[in-house]
Amino acid sequence: MTFQSTSSGFGTADQVAFHRTELGVILSLYGRMVAAGEWRDYGISNLREVAIFSVFRRTAEHPLYRIEKRPKLRGKQGQYAVIGMDGQILKRGADLRQVLRVLERKLIRTVQ
Repeated sequence: MTFQSTSSGFGTADQVAFHRTELGVILSLYGRMVAAGEWRDYGISNLREVAIFSVFRRTAEHPLYRIEKRPKLRGKQGQYAVIGMDGQILKRGADLRQVLRVLERKLIRTVQ
């Protein structure tokens, strides 16, 4: 597990973070992907405008996927997004479970 946090000196009040229930949903998917042998490590970054859950196949590698929470986009495209290794947005929306389904489809293909 890798944890990374950045602060601008004003404490944690100015940082975006995943709520416990959001982390529960993400970690449930993470556990299934680890069991399938697809994912191996993760990192969490809490920044000023975005919280990022990065998923790695191997440690010290570029993330395979980034799950981002950007509250400022809540009223527009939705605050959650899954972004691929190449920076392409794979899915964006207001419902975290719906957004993560793009990754669950990869799990179904892996198990077959």
